[in-house]
Amino acid sequence: MREFMDYVHSAFYEATGWSRDNTYAALNATSDALLDFQTPRGLRLTLSSLASPNFATSYQLGSVGVVDGSISYLFSSVPLHVLLTPQSERVPLPELLRSYRPLSPLPRRADVALQTLPDRDKPASSLLYGRLYLPQSQLEALVVKRITPALQVQFSAVSAQHLRDGGTALGLAQYDVGQYAFEGLASSDGGLLGLRGIYNFGGDADASSSASGAESGSTGNGERERIYGRFSTGGEIYYGTLNKSGGISLGTRFATLPTHKGTPLSATLTLNPLMGNIAASYAVVAGRHCSLATRMEFNVFSYESAWAVGMELWRKPFRRPVPDCDVQRLNERSFQAKLDWRLDEPAVPKPETEPAEPNGPAKPDEEEYAGVLKARLDQNLRIGVLWEGRVKSLLFSLGSGIDLRKLDKPFRTLGLEIQFSS
Repeated sequence: MREFMDYVHSAFYEATGWSRDNTYAALNATSDALLDFQTPRGLRLTLSSLASPNFATSYQLGSVGVVDGSISYLFSSVPLHVLLTPQSERVPLPELLRSYRPLSPLPRRADVALQTLPDRDKPASSLLYGRLYLPQSQLEALVVKRITPALQVQFSAVSAQHLRDGGTALGLAQYDVGQYAFEGLASSDGGLLGLRGIYNFGGDADASSSASGAESGSTGNGERERIYGRFSTGGEIYYGTLNKSGGISLGTRFATLPTHKGTPLSATLTLNPLMGNIAASYAVVAGRHCSLATRMEFNVFSYESAWAVGMELWRKPFRRPVPDCDVQRLNERSFQAKLDWRLDEPAVPKPETEPAEPNGPAKPDEEEYAGVLKARLDQNLRIGVLWEGRVKSLLFSLGSGIDLRKLDKPFRTLGLEIQFSS
């Protein structure tokens, strides 16, 4: 299940206008969410709260052989309460649990040269996050700083005794102007240095045809089946200064945009020339309540291959059927009406639409689902099953890892996670 702090972290990017999709690292985000979701282990409880518009806390307690837990704090310089629903009984389940997510719109940069200068009218936004794991005394920290509209830097660190040199640190500088984006990284783990970037074309990436393209992708019966989407291609190169080894990878993705009226889909192809790995993934929204994904991998040097398939199936709330006695009672006149030799008074019809709430119109799609079932299978006959939903004010995640090759003990992992936020 998506943790509350990650939910708040996403709201920070939305509030500052930063796209997490427009990066080479997120090229396979959709297929990975459908095929590589984590199944819980043991029992884990999480209590979270958006204490103020700028400050969030989270406390977690788990039991996997031994009792452990964590304490998390997050501060944002921009208020987040407008862009998220912190109450667990009111948060839309698709927004929190859905694996297939459409691409977010690309930011429009009218003058790229101006994006390298800070905006004096708006102070630079920042995010601070810290998490302490107990009883291991492991500490995680994250700092995000928006310097200009197109430039953002991140610094993350982990301190733990079991790590080499007692911890690791990672610095990341990201530059995003919409049509293209690149980032440089430096890590203390192996002295790693890297550079990766992505370039978009087609769909909303073409500034000259953005308006007409969006219109052609969303209007007209003849354009309904036309695939309107965005192509993204890029690569990364990295080198370890301590171990004297490096690597390179290339990738491309096509994904439909939210304005596309046909079937939403995403297809990705990645290549690692030095290692000889080729991977292709495909994800599609097969129906209103179902999403499917598949991935094939092949190594040209060892001829080894791997595959995986996954799905998520959403369930609507159960509707209580009307008892037969109630139906029969509705078809019969009341006893007093029979005595008066008349028919019952006609029932006053209920209004078709209810008045909107003071905060705005209600969104029926947000409360349409009661939960989601996720499942995956790989070439080693390992199955992952996950059921996520809500009971009253509690969000739950119940899952298990099953190995069909060991039928004597097929259940490798079994766990339950419960979250409550306010």
